[in-house]
Amino acid sequence: MKRLFFILIVLVGIGAADMAKAQEVNTELYTKDHVPNRKPIPYAHVREADVLWAKKIWRVIDLREKMNLPMYYPTTKMDDRYNLIDLLMYGIQYEGLTAYSATTDDEFQVPLTLDQVMREMGAVSDTQMIRNVETGLFEEKVVEGEVSSTEIKQIMLKEIWFFDRKYSRMDVRIVGLCPIREFVQGDSQESEVRISQTFWIYFPEVRNLLARHEVFNPRNDAQRRTFDDIFIKRYFGSYIYKEANVYNNRRIEDYTAGMEAMMESERIKQEIFEMEHDMWEF
Repeated sequence: MKRLFFILIVLVGIGAADMAKAQEVNTELYTKDHVPNRKPIPYAHVREADVLWAKKIWRVIDLREKMNLPMYYPTTKMDDRYNLIDLLMYGIQYEGLTAYSATTDDEFQVPLTLDQVMREMGAVSDTQMIRNVETGLFEEKVVEGEVSSTEIKQIMLKEIWFFDRKYSRMDVRIVGLCPIREFVQGDSQESEVRISQTFWIYFPEVRNLLARHEVFNPRNDAQRRTFDDIFIKRYFGSYIYKEANVYNNRRIEDYTAGMEAMMESERIKQEIFEMEHDMWEF
């Protein structure tokens, strides 16, 4: 009797597994194994004695620019693809990625909890008057907030440019990235657009996650880049926001504005280019 019962359990399990397989729908030509198992290419070792010159730079990536749209879309998960913000939130929630407070500038000193990250992203609970279908009366109910990745319009990068005499080249290391949220605060009558830095992510820590997720390639769906490729190979458009300086690393907009601010950003960019050129001897 026990043997018959055991056989029956096995047959039921096999049948359930077959039904689950039958319900799976594969929309791809093949199973993608390359990108999910990728590892980021490690940086070359840098000795202190080989660094002849270095400069800290902060730059802003506007996700609304055409070149940067692969980081902004898809707004919802699609074909195993995330946008950059949803991927970072996934890493914080499920893979132990550490987020740091943006109120302490960018020194990665104060780790944030998940609740604090959600609050910075605008996912806070709110009390609203909702009509009861049965009684027809309005009742107060607590509505849980949701993260809206579409409110993230810009990404700030902190990076270090340096000249390595061992390889005789100018190189760059991204230190961290910070999503910048643009949202409307207030009611319809008294509303204002606010811009705030949400949290900082230490870039070397997030590289493993970025290297395992692909972004859209408009030219070839079979040869897609990863988020790590975009940052390491510099496939993005940006402008310089500030440089390290004696005035508490003040921003460009703190001492100039308009066209002059754009010219100052280009001046810093040109200075880095000329520094590499001047290091060579002809």
